[in-house]
Amino acid sequence: MNVALGGTFDPVHDGHRALFERAFELGDVTVGLTSDHLAPKTRNVDRVVRPFDERKRDLERELAGYAEEYDREYEIHELVEPTGIATEPRFDYLVVSPETVEGANRVNEIREERGHDPLEIEVVEHVLAEDGDIISSTRIVNGEIDEHGRLTPESQGRSSSR
Repeated sequence: MNVALGGTFDPVHDGHRALFERAFELGDVTVGLTSDHLAPKTRNVDRVVRPFDERKRDLERELAGYAEEYDREYEIHELVEPTGIATEPRFDYLVVSPETVEGANRVNEIREERGHDPLEIEVVEHVLAEDGDIISSTRIVNGEIDEHGRLTPESQGRSSSR
């Protein structure tokens, strides 16, 4: 099976790792990594995103371990449009998080328009941080949590001073 997933992955965290794990369980994986031009447009917040080459290097390090563990192949492609690689006919699955299901449904509409079979959409639930909120790259960049969802000393100091 051929599996697609996409994102900005800046920085990679345990929520992303849950997506990667599910993808590699299903088959060979192609990750669409947002281009420098597209990345700021896909974020729901106003923050700087690291350059594509840096994000790709970190992503390759992450994916190599899963590829070895599951004996699968992987590729990273640059995403230049939000619907990205998943509209290509070679894919069977699209792995998404809950907030991107609408985009996955749009991908299947495009595939239908092009005469391709729809993808099986695999929704991977959010991974929660120790405070019960979701792990997100924005929370990590803001210094609230680390990549594993642990509260940072800075955030604990802020909450205790309130």
